[in-house]
Amino acid sequence: MGWLPSIFGGDAPNPLGKLDPKLREFLEKESPVKYIPNQTTTPTRRQDAPAAVESRAEAATVPSASLYQDGRYAHLWKNYRPLAEVEEETSTDHDKLMAVLEGYKERKAAIARAGLENCAPQQEEWINCMKNGSWEDQLQMCRHQVRRFERCYTMQSRFLRALGYGSVAGRPAEVDEDIQLHADALFQRMLQHEAEVEKAKEAGTLIPSFDPSIPRTTATPATAVKPSEELQKQWKEKLDQLPEDERAAEEAALRADLQAKADVARNVKKIWDAKREEREVRRAEGQATFSDTIAALFSKGK
Repeated sequence: MGWLPSIFGGDAPNPLGKLDPKLREFLEKESPVKYIPNQTTTPTRRQDAPAAVESRAEAATVPSASLYQDGRYAHLWKNYRPLAEVEEETSTDHDKLMAVLEGYKERKAAIARAGLENCAPQQEEWINCMKNGSWEDQLQMCRHQVRRFERCYTMQSRFLRALGYGSVAGRPAEVDEDIQLHADALFQRMLQHEAEVEKAKEAGTLIPSFDPSIPRTTATPATAVKPSEELQKQWKEKLDQLPEDERAAEEAALRADLQAKADVARNVKKIWDAKREEREVRRAEGQATFSDTIAALFSKGK
């Protein structure tokens, strides 16, 4: 039984040993594969394993923008540069000025959108009144609903401006979202305060006061702008026409608008100063262009 040695651990017999010598010789000549009895294969250790470990240990560094910080796809990130850095080098002075002005306009548009989002319930009430309201409201063009919506939008805009919504370029969106939520919370507190005032008047009790706790400015003391006396007089005339509960929010919004305009003017001045320095460097090196000469003449005239 040829299978017994394999069970008891012995060496298996050579299957060609019992063949006729001539047949065996013929098979050895004609067979493309030579049979070697009792051939043992020893596993070879991979020599590239240490090299692979070393290559993983020496993984190339990748920028923070990569999702794989373990070094994967490092060859794709070796020439990576942030978009802001590339735009800063390739943008012209006109592009920089337009970016500053567009940022100011975009902030105003963002405040308008955020105010509409916070006043969505009042706007929905107005639309439902126009579609399915009572005949009395529709005859009056739903003026009560319109007034509630307009007041909500006005107050939300004041709170957003005063709290500095969109005032810092490149700031995380979560910060502006928190400001938007806080502005809506202030408006809801104001409505609750007005309801408490009405109840206090009916009951003849002490009228509660409302403190919105709005910061006066979001700028640092070094960049804070103080309004002139003439501007303060204009503000006072405007504030005197508003209810007392709305004056604090309006004043904070006016100060925030003044600070935003001052920041835009400061950024524009930086761009012009940098352009003038570059022009002076070219003139000192004897490489002034025709536009540099014209700009120098206009600057002397001023």
